[in-house]
Amino acid sequence: MDVWTGLATGFGHALTLGNLGWALLGCFLGTAVGVLPGIGPALTIALLLPITFQVPATGAFILFCGVFYGAMYGGSTTSILLNTPGESGSIITALEGARMARNGRAGPALATAAIGSFVAGTIGTLGISFLGPLIVEYALRLGPAEYFCLMVLCFVTVSAVLGGSPLRGLTSLFFGLLLGLVGIDLQTGQPRLTFGIPELLDGVNVVLVAVALFAVGETLYLAWNHVEGRQEIRPVGHLWLSRADWKRSVGPWLRGALLGFPFGVMPAGGTEMPTMLSYYAERKLSKHPEEFGTVGAIEGVAGPEAANNAAAAGILVPMLTLGLPTSATAAIMLSAFQSYGIQPGPMLFTSQAELVWTLIASLYVANVLLVVLNLPLVGLWVRILRIPTPLLYAGILVFATIGTYGISNSVIDLVLLYGIGLVAMLMRRFDFPTAPVVIGMILGPMAEQALRQALTISQGDWSVFLTRPLSATLLLLALLALTGPRLWGMLRFLIGHLIGRRTA
Repeated sequence: MDVWTGLATGFGHALTLGNLGWALLGCFLGTAVGVLPGIGPALTIALLLPITFQVPATGAFILFCGVFYGAMYGGSTTSILLNTPGESGSIITALEGARMARNGRAGPALATAAIGSFVAGTIGTLGISFLGPLIVEYALRLGPAEYFCLMVLCFVTVSAVLGGSPLRGLTSLFFGLLLGLVGIDLQTGQPRLTFGIPELLDGVNVVLVAVALFAVGETLYLAWNHVEGRQEIRPVGHLWLSRADWKRSVGPWLRGALLGFPFGVMPAGGTEMPTMLSYYAERKLSKHPEEFGTVGAIEGVAGPEAANNAAAAGILVPMLTLGLPTSATAAIMLSAFQSYGIQPGPMLFTSQAELVWTLIASLYVANVLLVVLNLPLVGLWVRILRIPTPLLYAGILVFATIGTYGISNSVIDLVLLYGIGLVAMLMRRFDFPTAPVVIGMILGPMAEQALRQALTISQGDWSVFLTRPLSATLLLLALLALTGPRLWGMLRFLIGHLIGRRTA
């Protein structure tokens, strides 16, 4: 199925009344959780995962993607009005957006953020539409050895980048790999790490782990660190852009989108780096540099918000085409695919073509819905911030408990839910990232299968990973990603030491 035929089929399904309803609900929920600081798309989708046992796959994924896109939109509202980013990708937006709000220009700041998000989201979705099939074409040529090395690269880059330090990231990754080993070994039929508990023979449910990490763990951590007190919410004012604002925003929107999308596609590219680069680029290119850091420059809001949303769209490319999640949210969405017995990867565009193209078409629809929701309903999003925090945390725990128990009606699952949740709280307390846990748990069994297949084909010859050019290149990149920052730091230290000695 070519791109245009796929999009035509996708829009035919995405524009049905039921799927439009799922898209609208997802956009509404996503914007709401983006507005609430500390409540992100990963946590929300984790809470919604139990619906995969009742809702058709197409409707569920349209809902999840709406939540994902909506959270990227909503994060700018608190950044601008409260100087409190709702999402990590909105941190840079707060630099100029909050200053604009302080000087009575909250309306134009919110408008350029919303419209820029629409422009970048559309460009990013175009990238998914046209880049996805090309990646699939090349991915079909990969063998088990290349797939194993690609997963190793994903493990290393995600752990090293998300962890702040490679040691913390890899520790979280190994915890996830350990959880992925629980259950019956598919090759030998022997139980592994079940400790005689029959409920563990089928393995630990990925939905349970996702809810424990991103709902229970996050909620307990936020409640533990909660500080009473409310911030002043600044008035919104006139919600539109003047002709000068439009002229100053168009360039940053396009540059931010083109900068953000490649970072989203890369393993562990994330949204933080492209938003930062976009901000510094706009600061250099702006004809009004004196407004940066003083009254607030609209370019400093338009560019980073566009980069943020384009990067979010790019994250879906490796997840759909290669089956590799490069963020916490993508990892949870991958677990949702597996709940339906669907394995994302090169064959997804063939075996589930209708689902994939409906999902991509719904992203275009979601972008339009989000503009309609964001601009007129800013007042509503501000009121959401007035929900008492203890009630919010308590509600999340109640939904997490009910949803998890509803999956299998097992008390063991509830014990695991709160046991892993307490571990997740301690991980947050000591700055261990939670995303590599989910990624390790999902990709671990897949990497094990690819490793065994590669060794079976090569008759036990481990050199197969080094003699095949692509697999050797991927392993080299993984090694550089793991050791590169430390070697660079040592090199900088030596250069600084030598310069210091010469000066002395």
